[in-house]
Amino acid sequence: MLAFVKCFSLKRTKHPRGYEDPHVLSSETPFTVNEIEALHDLYKKLSTSIIDDGLIHKEEFLLALFRNSSMQNLFADRVFYMFDMKRNGVIEFGEFVRSLSIFHPYTLEHEKSAFMFKLFDLHGTGFIEPHELKKMVGALLGETDLELSEESIEAIVEQTMLEVDTNKDGKFDEEEWKELVAKNPSILKNMTLPYLKEVTLAFPSFVLDSEVED
Repeated sequence: MLAFVKCFSLKRTKHPRGYEDPHVLSSETPFTVNEIEALHDLYKKLSTSIIDDGLIHKEEFLLALFRNSSMQNLFADRVFYMFDMKRNGVIEFGEFVRSLSIFHPYTLEHEKSAFMFKLFDLHGTGFIEPHELKKMVGALLGETDLELSEESIEAIVEQTMLEVDTNKDGKFDEEEWKELVAKNPSILKNMTLPYLKEVTLAFPSFVLDSEVED
């Protein structure tokens, strides 16, 4: 009997750390099993681009998204933090799929809104305070060609607080955030990636074309 068990165990497929069954992931996300298997191919490319250990490290994540493995930016840090659900410094395959699913066109708006709220809630208090909003606005502007003065950013923050902070406690919670999103749906515009509907047919070129620079 022991010999049979040993023989059976030898034939079991060995999966890398963090791997999860595509059928389980499909049941929890908008992705089909085939799409998740395709995402696993993409994940393998990312997780071996710098450190070949089957896990996506921050440098690999930054290289894929921003073409710069040593980028210093609060927005980039926060996106990685949100993908790293276990807070262990790497993105495992299950985390990768679940986090990407937030950007799927079929994901409900309230899920996208909740994700973005947590992105801005830098200290994880359940509230977004003016200094957190200012930091994130500055970081987001850093990803564009738009340059605004410190005074202009502060004016944006002040105006936003006037509109959102309905109970006048100097910060806003997720319910107040939902009201802001309802009035300004364009806030969630970048929370949807259309190509995720056809992930088996078209991987993002920024990933496949990325190369590590010496």
